[in-house]
Amino acid sequence: MDDIEKFLKYIKEEKNYSDLTIESYKNDLEEFLVCINAKDLSKVNRLDIKIFLKELFDKNDSANTVSRKISTLKSFYKYMKIIGNIDSNPMSSIKYPKKEKPLPKFVQYNELEEMLDISKKGPLGLRNNLIIELMYNTGVRVSELVNIKLNDIDMDSKRIKILGKGSYERYAFFGEYAYNIIKEYINSLRLILLNGKTSNFLILNKDGNQITTRGISKIIDNIIKETSVKVKVSPHTLRHTFATHLLDNGCDLRSVQEMLGHKNINSTEVYTHVTSERLKNVYFQSHPRSKM
Repeated sequence: MDDIEKFLKYIKEEKNYSDLTIESYKNDLEEFLVCINAKDLSKVNRLDIKIFLKELFDKNDSANTVSRKISTLKSFYKYMKIIGNIDSNPMSSIKYPKKEKPLPKFVQYNELEEMLDISKKGPLGLRNNLIIELMYNTGVRVSELVNIKLNDIDMDSKRIKILGKGSYERYAFFGEYAYNIIKEYINSLRLILLNGKTSNFLILNKDGNQITTRGISKIIDNIIKETSVKVKVSPHTLRHTFATHLLDNGCDLRSVQEMLGHKNINSTEVYTHVTSERLKNVYFQSHPRSKM
């Protein structure tokens, strides 16, 4: 039995790894073996590892895939050291590549308008429309939205006091569309939902109680089912949409940071990648000399 087979037997019997994980480890190790021309695995050095990693990056393996293969080799050579097959571990100083941050998903403005139109349907349409309008107008987190109270809203200044993460307080602004919906909702449907009860919270469920974050997600899911929107839309997607549309229309990054309630601008910078990607696509679709 060779070293790879012994290792796979070890992680199956001693570590209780799943068959899927074992198969993945096996494939990674066999790929490595091919790269180093079937060299004795106990004689592998750091240069061999670097050659393998360069090959992975040259063929454009993702950072996540490379990380997984590094993890396989780290586990394998840790095992080889335990059983005494090697004196020094060639993987000990090998670092994982930086993880790729997925770009935030957002909806186009015409898709948002479709969502807003659909949200108006049904007996709770005014409330549902307010939810979409407020999330897009303000960029608030869903946890912040459900905790907005009537006395947090300054209708004259068109702003809402938001208590964000770490008790960080900020103001979120809203425009004319949201202003009109808030006013109409408070004076009509909200009173019907309360049915004689009292509540300080702005957005209520059908029983007149504070709505939950799960309740908001379900409302958005139901709206999306009736639209032509293809991307998966969550409450956070509307927050991403708020930030992306602001940047697309010339808002500066620091202002977006403040409006989102990000303490660190690095959290906001991810949206510049979204707008840069959009500009790249526009360029290659539009410039007469971008294609042969």
